[in-house]
Amino acid sequence: MELEERARQLAENLARVREDMAEAARLAGRAPAEVALVAISKMHPASDVAALFAAGQRVFGESYAQEAKDKREELAHLPIEWHFVGGLQRNKAKLVAGECALIHAVDSLRLAEAVDRKAAERGVVQDVLLQVNSAGEEQKHGVSEAELPALAEAVAAMPALRLKGLMLLPPFFDDPERARPFFARARELKEDLERRLSMGLPHLSMGMTGDFAAAIAEGATLVRIGTRIFGQRDYSNR
Repeated sequence: MELEERARQLAENLARVREDMAEAARLAGRAPAEVALVAISKMHPASDVAALFAAGQRVFGESYAQEAKDKREELAHLPIEWHFVGGLQRNKAKLVAGECALIHAVDSLRLAEAVDRKAAERGVVQDVLLQVNSAGEEQKHGVSEAELPALAEAVAAMPALRLKGLMLLPPFFDDPERARPFFARARELKEDLERRLSMGLPHLSMGMTGDFAAAIAEGATLVRIGTRIFGQRDYSNR
């Protein structure tokens, strides 16, 4: 596809997603401005990110540390707000800490300590979310509900980390309404942590292409949408 035609298609996709997000917010009695879009650009070229930036999108999410680094360097001339949304290995923390505005998926004390250490070395305070695994799915990352309070207290005390909320990746359902109880539970957990820590946690990162409307209805402030904007990813080369 020609770059110009690709850019046009991406801009149209972005506009439709934003319209649907705004409608979901209105149906939930929320202001559309309360919910931000993180365009998940993993495994899509930097040219796509640049085209979407030209169409007005500013926040992009990556899931692989080296790919994220490569795109940040290629697009360093653009004031993009990069988020890291994937599972992060401790030995890759140096590629992300202090380089992304928000890390969505801190899920263990050891990872938090690695990110805190690298952020401190860079002289920055890194914003993070804690990924919670409410469903107890073994194949997914995330701290259990039982272990969440202790991890949150530890992270809140780390000098180079700033706890901003929770991230959730619920089980996959054909019917997005079946994910709603998990989104509602994430909101409850966030509110419980706010009381426990005596601090505001502004963000709930939840909702993707198939279920973002349900997530917005239950309080999402960040939705992570990739496929509806960029199209399907090709995993054959990974």
